[in-house]
Amino acid sequence: MFEVLGKLSWFYKISWKKYTVAVLLLCVANLLGILPPLLVGKTVDAIHQGVLTPGFLQRQIIFLASAIIVMYVVSFIWQYQLFSGANSLEKQYRSRLMKKFLNMSPSFYEKNRTGDLMARATNDLSAVAATAGFGILTLADSTLYLITIIITMGVMVSWKLTLLAVLPLPILALAMKILGKKIHERYMLAQTAFGEMNDGVLEAVEGVRVVRAYVQERDMEEKFAQMTEDVYQKNIQVKRIEALFNPLTKIVTTLSYMIGLGYGAVLVSRGEMTVGGLVMFNVYLGMIVWPMFAIGELINVMQMGNASLDRVEETLQTTEAVVDPLEHIITREPNDIHFKGLAFTYPQSETMNLQNINVRIKRGETLGIVGKTGSGKTTFIKQLLREYPKGDGELALGEQAIEAHSKAQVRQLIGYVPQTHTLFSRSVRENILFGKPDATEQQLQEAIRLADFDKDLARLPEGIHTIVGEKGVALSGGQKQRISIARALIREPEILLLDDSLSAVDAKTEARIIANIRQVRSQKTTIIVTHRLSAIQHADQIIVLEDGHIIEQGTHEQLLTLGGWYKEQYDRQQLEEVTS
Repeated sequence: MFEVLGKLSWFYKISWKKYTVAVLLLCVANLLGILPPLLVGKTVDAIHQGVLTPGFLQRQIIFLASAIIVMYVVSFIWQYQLFSGANSLEKQYRSRLMKKFLNMSPSFYEKNRTGDLMARATNDLSAVAATAGFGILTLADSTLYLITIIITMGVMVSWKLTLLAVLPLPILALAMKILGKKIHERYMLAQTAFGEMNDGVLEAVEGVRVVRAYVQERDMEEKFAQMTEDVYQKNIQVKRIEALFNPLTKIVTTLSYMIGLGYGAVLVSRGEMTVGGLVMFNVYLGMIVWPMFAIGELINVMQMGNASLDRVEETLQTTEAVVDPLEHIITREPNDIHFKGLAFTYPQSETMNLQNINVRIKRGETLGIVGKTGSGKTTFIKQLLREYPKGDGELALGEQAIEAHSKAQVRQLIGYVPQTHTLFSRSVRENILFGKPDATEQQLQEAIRLADFDKDLARLPEGIHTIVGEKGVALSGGQKQRISIARALIREPEILLLDDSLSAVDAKTEARIIANIRQVRSQKTTIIVTHRLSAIQHADQIIVLEDGHIIEQGTHEQLLTLGGWYKEQYDRQQLEEVTS
């Protein structure tokens, strides 16, 4: 049950001062809590014996008021120290998780659902924080506080009565041990179901337009109802076990009260204990109720925290698929990019996705990549992004292999415009500056011009300050593409990767963008993946991919002479332009 405290020992070592102050002051507050019953018992005895005087009563009231004031101050300090420590732990874990999410490769997200990762970053972290805060509180109260009260009862009242009154406690401890294991198992299942529900919600929200277009609202509602019912039932199973704690605690407390009142009355009748002592004892028995409840809460919090911490640590301990070299090379302007016999297979794939790729792209050249859907075009350029471990063969930037560079160094050289354009729910300006936050106003305007987006700004409600909405929902497909292109161009990268990034714009706009790119990037490398051959006719070399192989390679004129796939596709597109 207390494994979670061992797993968090690194944090307690860092925050030992804060937790030492909190626990010590908590103990002081608990000791002060013993005084009121003692004062009440002495006052009752004074009344019963007929020796109560105004001066005695005044002193008792002053002592009681002083104890309450000191308890208030001490309690404020220990609660602040303890729970600020718990919040600090949650903050650190959240930062570590975010760093992990940002550094992990696509293969990590292929294996882990977004909804489950969100559950770990929210519910599970809250459970871990509760362990570091409320868990320490219940641990102190269910042990030190309980022991302090029992010792006080035995020393200040009657050790015989105390011994009999605490006999039911071992029954509670045994029951808690059995129930705690079941809570851990059921809580893990409940958290997994919660992650699946989160994932379902994300899919429904992201795909709401498709859902509406296909009139699948009722179907999605039914599926979501099934998921929420599953989460509900699994959480109910956890709550059923939790619900057994309170009745058990009340039964044990009631047994203690019965023993206290029954045997206490016998001791009073024998003259072995005063009436005030019996009143004091029963007040202390009432104070034992919370520590007994705390035992149940402690087991709940520790088991849930342990299960949640395991889930969080599982994510944090996941190793990166692509690891930086211990000593990396710095290449600022690679004179070429060389693919030599490169072969690559995705981790989840059973067939090779690239085979025997041989291409050399000199600095300042443009490479065009075409081919059928699924032929390996995107896979080709992803080799430069170092998102997956390099396969067989060689891939070099300049004179050095790409794996000799750090991931950050490689990506710093690249401006990448993917097929799926990701825009943030910010203004157009902020989305473009995401590529280079310290860009000047002149660089910003130049990137907008190069992406042929300047005319569109005039039509937007607030121009460049227009909020694009989540994932650019307020923009057309072509506008999103051009903002993404501007975001890449503002970096002035050594290597520009355009992955079918002009598919949503018309031919004239495409021609202007290509002309702008050729003009400003004559000394830098550009790689264009496209289905529209007009976008790469100017390329220094073009490769045609099919099933991961290069089946044709050369300039536009050379490929037309070959009379292969490229020539057929070019003739078809020329005919479509004439007839449209």
